[in-house]
Amino acid sequence: MQPKDTTHDESFKGFTNDACPFYPCHRGVKRAFNCLFCYCPLIAYECPGPYRLYTDKNGLTRKDCSDCRLPHDGHSASWAFIQKWLERPQIWSGHPQREPYAKTRRREP
Repeated sequence: MQPKDTTHDESFKGFTNDACPFYPCHRGVKRAFNCLFCYCPLIAYECPGPYRLYTDKNGLTRKDCSDCRLPHDGHSASWAFIQKWLERPQIWSGHPQREPYAKTRRREP
């Protein structure tokens, strides 16, 4: 097996499970739907994706990311997006996004 940096086979970057009973779970994806990040690894971190807040049955504030297509829009594009945001993850503050989705910029430490 080749290291991912030297292989030309990019199949590790995503797949589409069109047999899933919830597929497509996010409307508006323009490229190949990527199911690899079905549960987004950024759920506990700050991210630029659009989300709303809700309170669960235990009184905890949670993110509702059902309007976010960023980890699903194209195999290579969504892989690059997740990798970029996991380079220096910042724990989510529990607060709503401060800026609209289109204007959100990654804060550097």
